[in-house]
Amino acid sequence: MTPKEFARRRRQLMRMMGPDSVAILPTAPECIRNRDVEFPFRPDSDFYYLTGFHEPEAVMVLAPGRDHGEFILFCRERDPVRETWTGRRAGPEGACNDYGADDAFPIGDIDDILPGLMEGRERVFYTMGLRADFDQRMLGWLNRIRAASRGGERTPDELIALEHLVHDMRLYKSASELRAMRKAARIAAAAHVRAMQATRPGLMEYAVEAEFAHAFRREGCEHAYSPIVGGGANGCILHYTENNARLNEGELLLIDAGAEHDYYASDITRTFPVGGRFSKPQRALYELVLDAQYAAIEEVRPGNHWNDPHDAAVKVLTKGLVQLGLLKGNVRKLVKDEAYKRFYMHRTGHWLGMDVHDVGDYKVGGEWRVLEKGMVMTVEPGLYIPAGMKGVAKKWWDIGIRIEDDVAVTKDGYEILSTGAPKAVDEIEAIVGSD
Repeated sequence: MTPKEFARRRRQLMRMMGPDSVAILPTAPECIRNRDVEFPFRPDSDFYYLTGFHEPEAVMVLAPGRDHGEFILFCRERDPVRETWTGRRAGPEGACNDYGADDAFPIGDIDDILPGLMEGRERVFYTMGLRADFDQRMLGWLNRIRAASRGGERTPDELIALEHLVHDMRLYKSASELRAMRKAARIAAAAHVRAMQATRPGLMEYAVEAEFAHAFRREGCEHAYSPIVGGGANGCILHYTENNARLNEGELLLIDAGAEHDYYASDITRTFPVGGRFSKPQRALYELVLDAQYAAIEEVRPGNHWNDPHDAAVKVLTKGLVQLGLLKGNVRKLVKDEAYKRFYMHRTGHWLGMDVHDVGDYKVGGEWRVLEKGMVMTVEPGLYIPAGMKGVAKKWWDIGIRIEDDVAVTKDGYEILSTGAPKAVDEIEAIVGSD
C-alpha cells in the first residue's frame, strides 16, 4: 500500500465521523511466547489499515479540523541503545516524514497530550472491550476532562465504537488491496502445487507443511493462519493443526493454508490422494464437493445475497448425498431439516481481507447482506465422514474433503483469485508425487 492509500482511508473515515469528533485507536500489544521470547509482532489490522505504521507501542488519533493537523501518532522515541538490540524505530520525526503524520509525540507523553485532543469534541470514536488496559486509560482521560468541565471545558457527549465505521470500509477492497490479495493467492496457490508434488506415502504431515513455510518465506510472506495439514482421519477435524501424523497410502490429504502478503491474506484448501490416485468412494465424494463449489461460485455476483452461495452448495451436496445413499428422503425436505449437517457442518465461506476471517457484517437489518463490487469472500464447501459414523458404510470412513478458493465480487460477476491451485481430478492426479 502507498502512503496515498492510507491517507485516502483516513480522509474517508473522518468524513464519516463528521466534525466535532475524535478517533482513537491503539495498535496491538506485543505478546510473550515464553519467558524472554516474544511472538513476532503484527500490528492491529484496523490500526495498520489507517496508518501503515508497523511498530508496537503506538496510538493513532484522528481529529477532523484540527488546526495543527488531523492525523496524530504517538509512538516510541528513537533510542540508539534499544535499537541495537531490537531494531530500528521511526520515532516521532519518522512518523511524520515517513508515515504522513501531521503531528507525532512520544508514547510516554500520551497521558499529558491525549486528553487535550479530546476536549471540545462532541464524539469520541473508540472501541471498548478489545484491550482492557487501554480501556481503563480511556476512562481515566474522560474522567479527567469531566472534572475539568466545571471550569468551562466541553466534555464529549458520546462514546462510539470506531470499528463500526472502519470495518464497513474494510469490507470494500480498493484496486491496490485487490492487487495485494491476488499476489497473496498466487503465492499460496504455487505453494499448494509444491506440496502436491512433494507428497508421497510415508511422509509426515509436518514435512508437507514445511513446503509452505519455504514457499512463503522465499516470497517475503508469512502464514496468514496456522496451516491445516490433515491426512486420513485428521482431514475430518475442521481445525486440525497438530500436523504430526504419518501419511499413508490410500488416504486423502486435506491442506488448508494461505499466505499473508503486505498484511492481506489468502485462504486456500485443496484435498488430494496421498498415493496419487483417488479410490472410487473418494472420487465420488470429491467430485460432489467440487460440483457444489462450482455451483456456489456461480452465485457470487452483485445483487445476490451473502447466503446464496451457501444455499447453492447445500442443494448440490444434499442431492448428491442422496444419490450416493448417504442420505435418504426428499431433497427439499432434507435441506429444510438441515440433514446435510451430519456431513457438512460449517458455512460455505467468510469475508477475506487483512484478517483471514475478515471484518464486515453478514446481515444488515436482519437480512443477508447484498453482495457488491469489491467484496472478497471464500467459497469452501466440504464433506467429513469420520470412522465409525453410525449407518455409514465403511468405504466412506475417514474421508474428509474441502475445496476452498478466494473469490472477489466484480462489476458484473466474480473473479477467482486462487486459480493457480489445481482442483480437477485429472489435474491433481497428474501432479501429486511428481517432483
